[in-house]
Amino acid sequence: MDSLIVTGDLYLLAFGIIFVLSSVAVLVAKRRKGAAALGISIFSRRSAPATSPPQPPSLRSKVILDPLASIDRAPSSASCSTDYVRTFPPSGRHALLELAKKGSAIDKRALIAFDSLAELLVRDILPMIRPYYLDNHSPKYSPTGFSTEEIRAMGDFPAYDVLSGVPLPVPYEKFDPAKALPRPYRPFRWVYHQTMALTKMEPDWWLEIEKGYVSKVRERQDLFRQYGNKVLDFLPGSELACKELMEMCLQFYCARYPTYFRLSANKRTFHNSLLQTDSDIKSMHPLRVLLDNVPEDFAVMLRNENDGAYYFRAGVICSSLGWNVGTKLGLQLKEIHSPIPDYKEKMSFSMDRYFSKMTTNAPIQRGSWGLEVGSPLFMPPGHPHEKLREVQKPDLTIEECNLRVDWQTLRRLPLSGGIVFNFKALFTPVQEFRDERYIPALLLKALKEGKRSLMGYKNTWHVEHVCIPALAEYAQEQTARGMVKPENTADNVWDVTTLMESPFFPGWEKKWHRQQGF
Repeated sequence: MDSLIVTGDLYLLAFGIIFVLSSVAVLVAKRRKGAAALGISIFSRRSAPATSPPQPPSLRSKVILDPLASIDRAPSSASCSTDYVRTFPPSGRHALLELAKKGSAIDKRALIAFDSLAELLVRDILPMIRPYYLDNHSPKYSPTGFSTEEIRAMGDFPAYDVLSGVPLPVPYEKFDPAKALPRPYRPFRWVYHQTMALTKMEPDWWLEIEKGYVSKVRERQDLFRQYGNKVLDFLPGSELACKELMEMCLQFYCARYPTYFRLSANKRTFHNSLLQTDSDIKSMHPLRVLLDNVPEDFAVMLRNENDGAYYFRAGVICSSLGWNVGTKLGLQLKEIHSPIPDYKEKMSFSMDRYFSKMTTNAPIQRGSWGLEVGSPLFMPPGHPHEKLREVQKPDLTIEECNLRVDWQTLRRLPLSGGIVFNFKALFTPVQEFRDERYIPALLLKALKEGKRSLMGYKNTWHVEHVCIPALAEYAQEQTARGMVKPENTADNVWDVTTLMESPFFPGWEKKWHRQQGF
C-alpha cells in the first residue's frame, strides 16, 4: 500500500477558508450577529422552482462535493508568488521549553533560539517530498521551525496539546455508544454567498463518535477493499504528517472516550473496545490505522518549498461525491477547487495567504450541505446513484429525502507544519426540520432564491419537487403555531436570515438530548 488516498469537501476539499487571517474575526462577529452577508456553503448547488423543467446537464449533473473545495481553492499562479517562499507559519519552537519541563527527551540544543529562523528555514527547509527520518547528519527544518533531529528526539505520541496550543478534550462522561447522536448541524445561511463561513473549532468536538460508529468503520473498510487507492493514498514526504495526524487522533480518542479507547504502555498498540480490536500501530501505515478506527475523512496538505503553495499529499477519504483521492492527489489548492463557482475570483488569493500564515492554535470549522435521495456516502464518477440526480422521480417521497452535511475542520499540524482538512458526512431526514424552528423557512429561501451557479453546484434540483412543497408546509405550520417570531413587517412574517445559533437552531440542545435519552 505505498500509495493510498485523500480529500472531500473539505475533501481537500474540505470540509473552506475564504478569508485572510484578519477576516476570520470579522466573519465570526458577523455570524454571531446573524449577519445575512455570510454565504451558504461552498458546496452549494443550484436550486430551481419545484415546477421548473429538467435542467440542462451543466446544471444538474457533475456535482462534486469536494471537501477541499469547501475550503477554498488554492491561489492562482499569480497569487502563489515568490513572496510565499519566504513566508512561514508562526514558529512552534516555544513549546520545546514546556516539553523540557515535563521531562521530554529533548536535546539541550533544541532549546536554543535562532536569531533568524526564517533565513534558516529558507536555507534548510525539509523538502516536501523527502521523508523526515532520512536527515541523520544534516538536520532539516519543518515550516513550523522544528528540526528533523528534534522531531526524532520527541519520539512517539509527544504532548500534542502543548505543541499545538489546542487543549485535549475533556472526558465525555455521558457518552453512550448505543444512543449517541452527532450534533444537529444545520449550516444554512441567507443571503447565500460563496464564502467559507468559518468559526473557531471546538476542541471537545474535533472528532465525534455516535451510535453508528461500528457500522461506519465497517463500511469504510469495505470501500477500501473495493476501491483501494481511490479512497486512501499518500505520496513521499507525507510520512511525518501522517504519523502525527494518527497520533493526534488516537490521543484525542483516549482523552475524550477513556472508557472505550487506550494506548498500551509502550505506545505500540491501540485498544478499541467498541470494535473489540487491537491495532499494532508500528506495523501499519498511519492512514490505515485511521481507516480502521476513526470514521472520518482526512486530507493532508503540505507546503512546497519551491513556491510556498500547499499540495494534497496524503489522505483517507471515503465520502467524496463525483471525485476520489486518486483524481486529486498531488494537486495544488487551486487545482483541487477549480470546479467551485467563484473560487478563483473571490477566494483563491485569500486562501493562499491564509494557508501561508495559519497558526497551530487556531483550528477552524465550517459545514457545507446538499440534499440527497437516500444516503450516498462514496460516489465515484459513473456510480449508479448519479442517475438519480438527472431526473425528478415522479414517485419520490419526502421520506426518501435527506440533508447531507459535510462538517469540516481545518487545522495545522504542529511538527510537520502540514494542514489537515477533516470532514464527516452526516445524513438527516428532511422531515426532522418540521419541529426545528426557522429551519424550514431558511432552507426554503435558499432553494428558491439562491444564486443559480451556487445552487447548481449543490445539485438539489432532483429533490426540489418534493422538498420545496414539504418545507413550505412546515414553515407555514411553524408560523401558525407561533414557533417563528415575526418581524415588524407589513405582512407580519419572519424576515429570513442567518440564525444567531448557526450552524444550529433555537432549542437544538433540548431536542438533541431528548433523542439520546439524556
